[in-house]
Amino acid sequence: MSAMTNGELFDPAFYAATLAEFGAARTLPAWCYTDPDFHRREIAHCFKPNWHFIGHESEIAEPGDYISADLVIGPVIVNRGQDGVIRAFANTCRHRGARLLEAGQGRCKTIVCPYHAWTYSQTGELRGAPTMNEVPGFRREDWGLIGLKLGRYEGFLWVSANNDAPALETYLGDFAERFRCYDFASMRVVRRETYDVPCNWKVLAENALEEYHTGTVHAGSLGQQHSIPVENTGNWCALFIPQDTSIAVLPGETAPFAHIPTLAGQARDGTFFTMLYPNTQFACTQDCMWCVTFHPIAVEHTQVRVAFCFPEATAARASFAKEAEKYFHRWIVGIEEDNGIGPVQQQGLRSVASLPGPYGPKEFTVHKMNQWIVRTVLGE
Repeated sequence: MSAMTNGELFDPAFYAATLAEFGAARTLPAWCYTDPDFHRREIAHCFKPNWHFIGHESEIAEPGDYISADLVIGPVIVNRGQDGVIRAFANTCRHRGARLLEAGQGRCKTIVCPYHAWTYSQTGELRGAPTMNEVPGFRREDWGLIGLKLGRYEGFLWVSANNDAPALETYLGDFAERFRCYDFASMRVVRRETYDVPCNWKVLAENALEEYHTGTVHAGSLGQQHSIPVENTGNWCALFIPQDTSIAVLPGETAPFAHIPTLAGQARDGTFFTMLYPNTQFACTQDCMWCVTFHPIAVEHTQVRVAFCFPEATAARASFAKEAEKYFHRWIVGIEEDNGIGPVQQQGLRSVASLPGPYGPKEFTVHKMNQWIVRTVLGE
């Protein structure tokens, strides 16, 4: 707990240096990564009102398929009904609030509460409630699942508990058009991985937005990378790493898969590492992509959720499983190295002597994200 009061903690004067122009700016104060009060304000302002990434509609291709995920807004269900329509619901029973489906993916004809067996249809209607017919005035039609706002962008699915949230493509700004050439709708999630890391979510998200660390943390694997800034509008930022070949395999290895045929412009010549605020990264290279969500469990506890995606035509190759091994090896090595350095930074940030430092010349995207967080937390 910070020694400062809430009024002092959110005094704009403490963040003026972060809001300064790049080159003169300073990093966030250490308490932004360690203080429970700052974390609560961040959750309330940066996360709860906004959109939350779920997955790809190809993961729920058949009627009854669902994704259940625990988010900052609580547990949610996104499913496909028998009518083919995709819907989003709060994953909580209308009786006493029990979570209906465990986190993960599956298929079910009905959604049954594990506590008192209240039963819901795929479209959210309450179909069964044992003994509740004995309660005067009880009507099943009054107690269906609570619907959530569902956003869809090129096959990717997002949810929001804020009915006043702007449309997803409005929120994303020019991201939607800038990345349309990747033909995300044709992507297929072929594997998912989850990691628990003892550090603040921003430590990992910021790490994913700069290549300054790659020559040190990834010296024996990915090696030093080189990035350039990306100009944008909307609630996202990005850096671009120029490279003729796919960055999704280790240096010196040959990528076996063809480039996405619809790529245009800069997308043909390298990789974008984006951050869709607050916490979802789309890493897009010439033959595949991966989606990373830095989910805050607590102020110093983050769950990293990764979905690895390939174009449908690539994933359908008879040789795909064997050929994709070098991609998964590169991804897992890189992710585990990043997850290893995160707690080291977190430990240093706990020092009472820790003060904001200067941004390095290649940390322009970290600065952009930090500015978004400060402005959002302060309500500007």
